[in-house]
Amino acid sequence: MDSDSIDGSLMNNGRNHAPSDGPMKVIIDTDPGIDDSMAILMAFQKPEIEVLGLTTIFGNVFAEDATSNALLLCEIAGHPEVPVAEGSYEPLKGGKPCVADYVHGSDGLGNIFLPSPVGKKIEKSASDFLVDKVSQYPGDVSILALGPLTNLALAIKRDSSFAKKVKKVVILGGSFFAAGNVSPAAEANIYGDPEAADIVFTSGADIVVVGINITTQVKFTDADLCELRNSQGRHSQILCDMCKFYRDWHVKSDGVYGIYLHDPVSFVALVRPDLFTFKKGVVRVETQGICVGHTLMDQGLKSWNTSNPWTGYSPVSVAWTVDVPGVLSFVKQLLTKP
Repeated sequence: MDSDSIDGSLMNNGRNHAPSDGPMKVIIDTDPGIDDSMAILMAFQKPEIEVLGLTTIFGNVFAEDATSNALLLCEIAGHPEVPVAEGSYEPLKGGKPCVADYVHGSDGLGNIFLPSPVGKKIEKSASDFLVDKVSQYPGDVSILALGPLTNLALAIKRDSSFAKKVKKVVILGGSFFAAGNVSPAAEANIYGDPEAADIVFTSGADIVVVGINITTQVKFTDADLCELRNSQGRHSQILCDMCKFYRDWHVKSDGVYGIYLHDPVSFVALVRPDLFTFKKGVVRVETQGICVGHTLMDQGLKSWNTSNPWTGYSPVSVAWTVDVPGVLSFVKQLLTKP
């Protein structure tokens, strides 16, 4: 392993957060989304995880639809009591967001058109919910960020101590030293709000980022999807129903007969970081021009003669390698759990 790599026992950027007793407290910031749905249901299948709430954001769908889907997923998981807080309808700089209905269907769940949820969102906004929960449990709340980072940026702007109080932020986003998936330069979540992403990456929080250069190494083949459907998994049938649309898009878009497990892999990075290696470096995001949304990491391989836009910011942990068989096994273990 390179000297600037670290294993799954991630450093915490100098914080002295004492380990807490009991389950890991997690807030999932999400734009569900088919692979979001997989990750969320995986989290509910793991008793070591206490899901404090879901916060929603535009991305795979508009924010209102993300909220409806999040409420549905809590009910499907048997946890209708989990609060769902609706987030921003648009990026920090404004404008109508582009949503990926061509990937996830017009309902965000593969065009299976489930009944409307029984539950309702809470009155509190997503950013307020994030600030309040992190303040209630300082050093004890991890955030799994599966969509554009607008809600987190708003929380950071609202509370200057937020970055120090959050335990860890695991982000699905970016593409490091590899092509993007919405342009040659950019990955969808970062592209969705590049200004917000740059605020989050430079906030000083303990950040782990999992780019699509990692997540596209891990996929369910058609055989894996068939295995899931034939399993006794509590949610296997509904997930496979969702995944048909997603799988067909992968065939047309990437020539992949199966699906990439972007969000499930990011969840695994939160709970099983030993299945990854990481490198630390300062990450900045391009906010204009043809490379808007591009994530660029300073690996610290050179001593620069003058300061530059990376100078003075705290490094983040960037997923560098992944144990593909180990991650697949862990994902299957949770998704096939009765």
